Amino acid sequence: MKAFPHDEEGMKDFQPGMDLRDYFAAKALQALITTNNKKDQYIDENFISEVAYKYADAMMNQRDE
Repeated sequence: MKAFPHDEEGMKDFQPGMDLRDYFAAKALQALITTNNKKDQYIDENFISEVAYKYADAMMNQRDE
């Protein structure tokens, strides 16, 4: 499922865009970085990215219910 679906008919150089899961992960990542970014604290990028996708997966699952 795409985040911003549209009709590709007649569109030159059509690119389908990002998946909805990636869109959700990006939004979660933004919130995680904003709320956990302290000057004296190192944020493990791999951990934060993993958590963002866990939130995205939860949102995708919720949509299916």
